[in-house]
Amino acid sequence: MAVKLKPLADRVIVKQTEAEEKTASGLYLPDAAKEKPTKGTVIAAGPGKLDDNGKRIAPGVKVADVVYYGKYSGTEVEVEGEKLVILRESDILGVLE
Repeated sequence: MAVKLKPLADRVIVKQTEAEEKTASGLYLPDAAKEKPTKGTVIAAGPGKLDDNGKRIAPGVKVADVVYYGKYSGTEVEVEGEKLVILRESDILGVLE
């Protein structure tokens, strides 16, 4: 997927997973009851931030990594009809292996 949005510094762009449509027991959830997704796939990563000496520190995540992030982290944007989240690398809690 080619995105026309390029992240800067230590930011990454994540495509959110869809919110759960039904509970484990099979009950369908209305839109108001759905949890905000906290998992997604990295679709673009910035070049990394600069340290005190001006050397670039490469990001610890790469495109196609599945990551978990805080519920209220990042900024939600919509690009070409696709809902995305722009996060700082420090907002990412973990990478699913």
